Amino acid sequence: MSLALDANVLLYASDAGNPHHTVARAFLEACIGGDEIIYLAWPTLMAYLRIATHPGVFDQPLTHEEASANVEALLRCPHVRILAEAEGFWAVYRATTAAVPTRGNLVPDAHLASLLRQHGVRAICTHDRDFRKFDFLRVADPFAATR
Repeated sequence: MSLALDANVLLYASDAGNPHHTVARAFLEACIGGDEIIYLAWPTLMAYLRIATHPGVFDQPLTHEEASANVEALLRCPHVRILAEAEGFWAVYRATTAAVPTRGNLVPDAHLASLLRQHGVRAICTHDRDFRKFDFLRVADPFAATR
């Protein structure tokens, strides 16, 4: 089985002040230490960099160098694959959003869902319930028990 990770998993693992930190860190370490293919999309990694370094979001934001080092550690894992838009992405995005009213904060989620769809990835680990709107995705919330 393979799965994609959403930015919130990475963010919770980096933010010791977050109530999901312990679970997120253990989950991410298990993913990294495992042998399943883990998919990360460039928009996910850029969202991580943007939010993890933002002083208005984190009480103790990471420096750009610290956050970048975290991304580089993920990129070095042999079973991590990076997803980017390929030829025909717009048609996939339009098909993905045809049945889901997409506006505002749902646009980045639809972008990621479309990337996953284009590359045949059908599972995502996230705490974001909006991904459940995309019927082709199997959504696993590693934090469901910690609510």
